[in-house]
Amino acid sequence: MLTVTTIPIEQSPLRWQLADPRRRLLPAAHLEQIKPLDAASAKRLLELTAPWYREQPFTQGYFADVAATSIGDQGPEVVRRVRKWLYQRGVPFKHSVFLSWSDTEAAVTTWKMVVKYWDDLWYPMADDLAVFDQTLSWALFLWHEEEAFFASRPIALGRPAT
Repeated sequence: MLTVTTIPIEQSPLRWQLADPRRRLLPAAHLEQIKPLDAASAKRLLELTAPWYREQPFTQGYFADVAATSIGDQGPEVVRRVRKWLYQRGVPFKHSVFLSWSDTEAAVTTWKMVVKYWDDLWYPMADDLAVFDQTLSWALFLWHEEEAFFASRPIALGRPAT
């Protein structure tokens, strides 16, 4: 089981991304569902998942199945198309997931918040964002190269195939 520690958004480096009034503000009820993690938790999550996408996302044999979709610009049609693609991955909306941006930035939320706000949680050409759950049986990776990858069916419990 992955043990993490949540912190108030005011203490998190994610406050600029999630709660800055100069950006699109999420409704308070939805923002409350995105809980930032402390730096130690963020570092553990990144260390756990970084091998999955270190060079090119999901090419090192950690997962048997990988689906991808191009993102490109984030105009309204693209946002809707990617949202639908994420929905079609079949993860239940209420499912708790981890968001990992870096060794200091991470959060826990629900899959519904990821599907609904993926374009507020990730910025092309600047961010890499890994999303996964406690089981480590699947992962979403929003890559800075404007592509989304969804991997499933882990091989040898997350160890690369030899």
